[in-house]
Amino acid sequence: MSEFEITREDGETKGRYVLIHDGAEAEAELTYSILSPQTRIADHTGVPDAMRGTGAGQALVKRLVEDARAEGWKIVPLCPFVNAQRAMHPEWADAFNV
Repeated sequence: MSEFEITREDGETKGRYVLIHDGAEAEAELTYSILSPQTRIADHTGVPDAMRGTGAGQALVKRLVEDARAEGWKIVPLCPFVNAQRAMHPEWADAFNV
């Protein structure tokens, strides 16, 4: 897998993860809504065509899961991509509220 730089931006009610692939100009993102201190709703994952097949989307979801575990909140996978990744990774089940 290529090198990814992922940053997280938190607002009062929304946030997002931004991924840059090997210093490229384009960025992928995973957005979420903050429902409560214990719950985040993953609502959208967007990966530019130039990054498709690089593992960028999976890297974003993995980071979301890592942060949920570290900070003690659960993910509601409203985004179809996040939900598909959840189904493919049963080892992540503890991070989700489904």
